[in-house]
Amino acid sequence: MSNVEKVRELNDSFRQSLVGGRVMLTRGIVGRPDCNAILETVKRFDAFTNDNDPYGERDFGAFEAGRDSVFWKIDYYNKNLSAGSEDPADPEVTTRVLTIMLAQEY
Repeated sequence: MSNVEKVRELNDSFRQSLVGGRVMLTRGIVGRPDCNAILETVKRFDAFTNDNDPYGERDFGAFEAGRDSVFWKIDYYNKNLSAGSEDPADPEVTTRVLTIMLAQEY
């Protein structure tokens, strides 16, 4: 399995279960009455294209929630969150952080 395939598998597993990393919700998401529905949409997201997933890692998505655009992004940090991960394909040295935000908060 290539590193890209490993990263994709780890990202999908984390995003779909919300286990195996940290989840950050912005104020714009937390304050919405449909916050739980947004989380479920992120978990089920499968609309990956060359435009939103050019490296095949499934680390970004965007969708509409009511009148707002929602973005989500997975970033890769070292275990103490002080810098980027040296190897996002290795969960022993990587902490995944999923951030979910309104596009206007970007």
